Amino acid sequence: MGIRRSRSRKSLLRSVAPVGVMVLGVIAGMTAMPVESAAQPSGQPVAGTIFFLPPVVPTEPGPPQDGPLAAANYLKLHPNATPEGTNNFACKPNADHPRPVVLAHGTDSSAYSDFSVIGPQLVQAGFCVFAVNYGGKPGGKSYGTEDVWASSAQIGAFVDQVLAATGAAKVDMVGFSQGASVTRYFINKLDGAAKVGQWVGVASPSYGGVMYGLVPVAQQVPALYTVAELFSSVAAVQQAAGSAFITELNAGGDTVPGVRYTTIGSRVDEMIQPFENIALRGADATNVVLQDLCAVNKTGHFHEVYDPYVQQLVRNALDPDHAVTPACVPVALGTGISEVVLAAHS
Repeated sequence: MGIRRSRSRKSLLRSVAPVGVMVLGVIAGMTAMPVESAAQPSGQPVAGTIFFLPPVVPTEPGPPQDGPLAAANYLKLHPNATPEGTNNFACKPNADHPRPVVLAHGTDSSAYSDFSVIGPQLVQAGFCVFAVNYGGKPGGKSYGTEDVWASSAQIGAFVDQVLAATGAAKVDMVGFSQGASVTRYFINKLDGAAKVGQWVGVASPSYGGVMYGLVPVAQQVPALYTVAELFSSVAAVQQAAGSAFITELNAGGDTVPGVRYTTIGSRVDEMIQPFENIALRGADATNVVLQDLCAVNKTGHFHEVYDPYVQQLVRNALDPDHAVTPACVPVALGTGISEVVLAAHS
């Protein structure tokens, strides 16, 4: 599927080392937090984790931004920002869009950071849209950094809140990066399937990622995981290929009956390699590869939610009856990475 496998592991690591170091810099710069929460292999978080904290629902409407750096700068002055039009608990679904849409952000991010554009677009399309901040530490400035089992439970609590407020029977879910994993865990493992019509995962680490060869190296030298945790976050490490969470998430099949699944991924994803790890393999799963539709669009992991082509693909997945073919325009490889680094240090 377009991936060359003839090169040795050593030469591959040498060729991607600069990118790998940059990715580590992104991860490390995002959080720089010590580990205080870890899940047991059984999937149950240990005592003292964030498991019993409710999700945070931002309420101050914020305008669409042109990227994660602009969103981060806005959040400095408006830490309670939510994508414009979202989290209106008086919204009632209509016949054309009977299911509210729940948005789940990625690692070390927030509802506003990742969905400042997609959220308003879906509202304008006629959906009731809700966006939650999950997986944060008390008093922390970012979210999606803590135990992913606990975050999945928080997502479930938020879905119940949305269903109770709107009177809807089910929601649709859109998750970006880690948000795709915790929403799918809620659906597949926490009895969420009865509450969800369809799931859309953007840059979904469905089977985890090796992060440009860094994960296999760490698996040979386990102490590196401790170092990674100390300078990154619990959630980042828990999403690696072969981790306990990823293994449990996909055990018995990566989809469950009654829910439609769509992944939207990139061949040049900076965090998930091989990129085939984005795709789901179960029934009722549609896997969309960006470059198969628009070869000149080299958008990777960090830019996907701010890419207009991907944004339209999300809307098409949620509302196939009104699908529109996006405009295919060139996007340079690596677009958005520098913004993420600057946003992490802003």
